[in-house]
Amino acid sequence: MRILVTGGAGFIGSNFIKYILKKYPTYRVVNIDKLTYAGNLDNLREVAKQKSYRFVRVDINDAVVVDNWMAQADAVVHFAAETHVDRSIKDSQNFIRTNVHGTHVLLAAALRRKIKRFVHISTDEVYGSRKTGYFKETDSLNPSSPYSASKAASDLLARSFFITFDLPVMITRCSNNFGPNQYPEKVIPLFVTNLLEGKKVPLYAKGQNIRDWIYVEDHCRGVDVVLHKGKAGEIYNIAGENYRTNIVLTEKILAYMDQPKTMIQRVTDRPGHDFRYAIDCAKIRKLGYRPKVSFDEGLKKTVAWYKNNERWWKKLKAAS
Repeated sequence: MRILVTGGAGFIGSNFIKYILKKYPTYRVVNIDKLTYAGNLDNLREVAKQKSYRFVRVDINDAVVVDNWMAQADAVVHFAAETHVDRSIKDSQNFIRTNVHGTHVLLAAALRRKIKRFVHISTDEVYGSRKTGYFKETDSLNPSSPYSASKAASDLLARSFFITFDLPVMITRCSNNFGPNQYPEKVIPLFVTNLLEGKKVPLYAKGQNIRDWIYVEDHCRGVDVVLHKGKAGEIYNIAGENYRTNIVLTEKILAYMDQPKTMIQRVTDRPGHDFRYAIDCAKIRKLGYRPKVSFDEGLKKTVAWYKNNERWWKKLKAAS
């Protein structure tokens, strides 16, 4: 199989490429990435020289170039996106350009080139917040931030290409990822690297917001299942089923790093901050998927990775 991966130099995309090349040595992967601030080719050093892998610097809004590379693929896994909520609140323009228009460019090219499988990577944030229960794939979308609104729009576009043109699109919506190579603006790597620098960790309000955490390799495993076993036109939630309040998460990180609770710095809450994300993953379970990495095991691995890779994250924080 020839797979075109968009945004493959980012956190989840790079982990997915490494996962796929290891599991399927006969597959060929082309990674197209614009290399924005969150794209980092250091994430892919171990596969950079493999004959089955190729990187090309491409803006997914460039329809001509996208079409050329789409012609050489059997399947697409579309990770490329602007993803940071706080950045979307400050300036949402790039989120609309990349997440909505860029997705449209890819879908149109995939249709022209008769792509056999198109996996669109989304987020549980498109459902919005709920105090109890779990969102199913058939539930209405109710995004709260410019980021999640742009992802919801791209989901609807992707689904429309299946309904109208019969493009074999599948959508995955995943809970919060964590693990190696995550850009240090996200909460877990930010907190870990701040503590390694002797800085406090900024916790929104009282830290009672609830998130479900999934180790990035488990997310990659779920996308792999959908790519090979998913049904065209369907949506699949991918959950880690590791629900924690932000204060519990913070205290767990402090404990792993032998730091006192006085290292917590309370900061003003984010505007429109969703209280709780929760998704039902029964549908993907029917395809044989189960997360394998527990929250504690994944967090220990993640803390250890950042401790052992200071060169990787220090230059990113210095440049931000």
